[in-house]
Amino acid sequence: MRIRISLVALTAIICGQVLSPVHALSLPTSFIKYASSVNLAHPGIVLMDPVTSDVLYSSQPDVGRAPASVMKLLSATLASSALDLQSSFHTSIATTSEPDRYVITGDFDPWLTLSLHESTKFGAALSPTLINKAIERSPSMKRIVIDYYGLYDKDLEELKKFYRGRVYLSINKLSSLPAAQAKAVEPIATITSPTISEILKFTLLWSDNTKADRLARLSAKALGFTPDAPGIKLAFEKVLKDLGVTTEGLEIYDGSGLSKENRVTARTIAELLVKIKDKPEFASIYEGLPTAGISGTLQKRFVEDAPTAVGLVKAKTGWINGTVSLAGYVTVGEGQYVFAIIADRIKPTEPRRKAARETIDKMLATIAKPIPTN
Repeated sequence: MRIRISLVALTAIICGQVLSPVHALSLPTSFIKYASSVNLAHPGIVLMDPVTSDVLYSSQPDVGRAPASVMKLLSATLASSALDLQSSFHTSIATTSEPDRYVITGDFDPWLTLSLHESTKFGAALSPTLINKAIERSPSMKRIVIDYYGLYDKDLEELKKFYRGRVYLSINKLSSLPAAQAKAVEPIATITSPTISEILKFTLLWSDNTKADRLARLSAKALGFTPDAPGIKLAFEKVLKDLGVTTEGLEIYDGSGLSKENRVTARTIAELLVKIKDKPEFASIYEGLPTAGISGTLQKRFVEDAPTAVGLVKAKTGWINGTVSLAGYVTVGEGQYVFAIIADRIKPTEPRRKAARETIDKMLATIAKPIPTN
């Protein structure tokens, strides 16, 4: 047994990895083998016990890396800290003194949809409802002027395309809410989003880039910062520091993780997951995480390459060219460990990304164990 421990320790030292002596025996050599695989190209890895905050394993934990969609964990934490998760967004259309002119006002709902299916299944606010109400008043109209405030330009452009060939929408962005209110005469329809909590869960489950970035910007503004990349960074730093999470190496260019210029360390992600675990105000984050082999962006993972871990990993996935990442919680018997894995030196081809994902899945499967039934 002593020889076995020495080999594990020697392997860790050679590979620049750190094992906690107290927990060294809980990690099989196969875990270290996968962590050191060329398929991951020297990743940042941290495995922690959230009860004690002990680091059970780490490899280059303090190197700033492009995290891909694992960044959404930071945005979700920011939203949970800055916004009322039980509140909803409202968007309304009203008539004006001109018969073919309407004004739409909102509070920047991050999830307006054109899809009836998406609205019916998930409760998202269906934006054509507003225009349809205007059309009902004058069915023969071929042109409608829309003045708007409190909506995203992209959503209005998509709405315009949606009605192309049926009615022409001439859209004009207003500079302020008072200007919009001054034009409004009679409200004729209002659409309401799901709660922010439900939007947050959907965003994490399906890794929705648009919603994550919008929530981050809204949250930054709610905390008194500018709703742009510098403001998001300042908001992240404030929230992370308030939680006692390291912010060393943090560089932020969006709230979704799409930018290759973003930088976050594996330690920051792991510490964050430890801090928010089991806290009611962050429950939407845990509930929104995909489950291995069962839901969301992890629905098809682990099923073939690491079936013993199906249902035992809840985590946020991520990938962009050069990065494959995964961070969350792995059930190990009666306990649950926190892990963060960011491999950002992957050759940007799908075969290499697939190999990296499979290696991560197999690595976690070496320690994943179901809760004992007796």
